[in-house]
Amino acid sequence: MGAIASALQACLSRVGNACENVNRPAGCATLLAVSKTFPAEAIREAWNAGQCRFGESYVQEAQVKLAALADLDIEWHFIGPLQSNKTRFIAEHFAWVHGIEREKIAQRLAEQRPDTLPSLNVCIQVNVSGEASKHGVAPEEALALAHAVAVLPHLTLRGFMAIPEPSHDPVVQRTRFGVLADLLVQAQQAGLPLDTLSMGMSADMEEAIAAGSTLVRVGTAIFGVRTYL
Repeated sequence: MGAIASALQACLSRVGNACENVNRPAGCATLLAVSKTFPAEAIREAWNAGQCRFGESYVQEAQVKLAALADLDIEWHFIGPLQSNKTRFIAEHFAWVHGIEREKIAQRLAEQRPDTLPSLNVCIQVNVSGEASKHGVAPEEALALAHAVAVLPHLTLRGFMAIPEPSHDPVVQRTRFGVLADLLVQAQQAGLPLDTLSMGMSADMEEAIAAGSTLVRVGTAIFGVRTYL
């Protein structure tokens, strides 16, 4: 078994154990392999080991990888910030978008999603830690944006996403993830049939799952240390 396949199995075990430790059912959280900056060959190795969901953050990089891996049945998730001039490719080639923070971007995705494809699954990105450097709407603005996005054609609003500030303090982690979990409950009570909390990464997936995460985004724990050019 190769290094990526071994790391993938270790991550899946972590996810399973985390669900079990808080008495959530097996399979309650899905593993999304964050493959940004890693080559197509690494994605193919992970796919051969059973992983079918991959996350990318840069459109130009994704275009190369999608072409190179067109022979594989991959569910592509776009998890990076969205620019208006890059939405068409995402609307035409991705199954999920996690980083909706403006109604304008959601409208462009809705307009550009081909009628021949299923609805594009989307999540509202929320800045749960209030960092000026982080993307996402403020928690108090998230429900209004969710209601606006939920009625757009060709999109299916699934839930919320967050990237809290890095912390090794479990209390801080749980607090940040709790903000997102509370928003999901509020949205459901308001009549939005949402089911997704995209939160938790390599270093904090256990706390995220304990707080209710349904989708963890893991990169370095699968592919190794990321190198940015």
